[in-house]
Amino acid sequence: MSPPIPIIDLFAGPGGLGEGFSALRKGRAFSIKLSIEMDEYAHQTLQLRAFFRQFPSSGKRANYYKYVRGEITRSELFRRHRKYANRARREAWRHKLGSDRKQVRDKINMALEGVGDGPWVLIGGPPCQAYSVVGRSRMLSERGIAEAQRNGRSFDSDPRQTLYVEYLRVIAEHAPPVFVMENVRGLLSAKLKGESIFRKILRDLENPDDVASEFGFELKHEGLKYRIAPAFTSGQQIGMWGDGGAGDPRDFLVKAEDHGVPQSRHRIILIGTRQSPGDPVRYEPNADKKSGTRVNVADVIIDLPRLRSRLSSKDGDDFERWVSYASSPGKSLLNVGPVGGLTKEVINLIRDASSSLSTDATDEVGAEFIPGELAGNRLAWWYYDQNLGGVLNHVTRSHMGSDLGRYFFAAAFASRAKRSPTLHDFPEVLMPDHASAGSRSAFADRFRVQVKNQPATTVTSHISKDGHAFIHYDESQSRSLTVREAARLQTFPDNYFFEGPRTSQYGQVGNAVPPLLAREIAKVVAKMLTR
Repeated sequence: MSPPIPIIDLFAGPGGLGEGFSALRKGRAFSIKLSIEMDEYAHQTLQLRAFFRQFPSSGKRANYYKYVRGEITRSELFRRHRKYANRARREAWRHKLGSDRKQVRDKINMALEGVGDGPWVLIGGPPCQAYSVVGRSRMLSERGIAEAQRNGRSFDSDPRQTLYVEYLRVIAEHAPPVFVMENVRGLLSAKLKGESIFRKILRDLENPDDVASEFGFELKHEGLKYRIAPAFTSGQQIGMWGDGGAGDPRDFLVKAEDHGVPQSRHRIILIGTRQSPGDPVRYEPNADKKSGTRVNVADVIIDLPRLRSRLSSKDGDDFERWVSYASSPGKSLLNVGPVGGLTKEVINLIRDASSSLSTDATDEVGAEFIPGELAGNRLAWWYYDQNLGGVLNHVTRSHMGSDLGRYFFAAAFASRAKRSPTLHDFPEVLMPDHASAGSRSAFADRFRVQVKNQPATTVTSHISKDGHAFIHYDESQSRSLTVREAARLQTFPDNYFFEGPRTSQYGQVGNAVPPLLAREIAKVVAKMLTR
């Protein structure tokens, strides 16, 4: 059996992209040798997952399960398994790319020790804000650059540009046989002084030696070149992209819902293969753009324990007060006429649901660990871990009483209308009175329900700020999604524990690549390296 293919993961976040590669079991397997992340809590999550993967079997992870259930501390867990903890510390490195580049170079070389000319893969997604200034130093006049340098400003040290440049630097200085780069779809339409930023990035990635001197790279191979192709291409022939060759840039856009992910998440995924003389990697990806059946929101969260939201109120939080606030739409709709999609029939159905809320709702608000057995998930093979004995990171957040009523209304409306309401569907008595809702058109989808029988909308880091765009479809729970529910929509396995305060947990989940999608990408890369 061939040894696992080493992975170097940049801008790793909590590890979604790396998790997908690590989870591939059929064919050529992958092994993460180094992952780099600068955020404190994301790094803690990343390191814990690296620790989890050190165990040869689930039966050896008893102490891991004790930790995530809150029975022992993290330090005690690592003390009991020092060897695995030290391996995890070496694998998951907290570092800001762009600082101490020699140390980054040395760390990567150490992680790849013994690989030689063998295959390995670089993966990662430089944060998207980098692209607002890509190539800026090249597009400015020599006079402008000289003036900036006289004033002590270095384009190479611009923190936004550096994020992209550091990814390109690793490619130039280490020449990976294959790299995978992920980013936001907005990159396809972004322009800088009339030029497509996406095409400019492709040219950089195809020809690292052309920009080596500009950015001060230590180029590993003279004439280093790459061929860039989409991850999934439906079999069409791929031309040379960055220099304006054949192909539509939209082919790089991957729709997660087409690959079994319960979320309409559209991201750019490109794969670069080294084209030096004698390189064995010549395969052009041709996997089908639609490799999975559609999975909906309820398919993956309906089995989780039902919870009510917490109530943010100076009068305190208790079940009766929560029911009073949440059921208020039923009372407010007594004398309301049809508005938008709010027909008389829908009004009556919402009023009925409101009147029965006290018996339909639960008084449970969740916990970082809820014991119990789960059943009824369409992707149980991917999520479930029977050794876990419950659910992690499933705690509701607090909502204002006035928003509880709106959440109840929105969810009840969506369950009857089969779509999330806009503010045009809200009766006047439920309209928010703050400035952002001043116009029904300006923020029409401010309160967005994740509709039960559809894939979710894109889970973003904004979920950490408020839950208005991530309302649970069950009106009797009248709340936004928990971290675990968001993680399910992002296809993180249930034994994946998110460290840090809840705000950070939400942010980590929202910023990640869905591991199940990453696994599909890993299949493509594995075939390339096998051939």
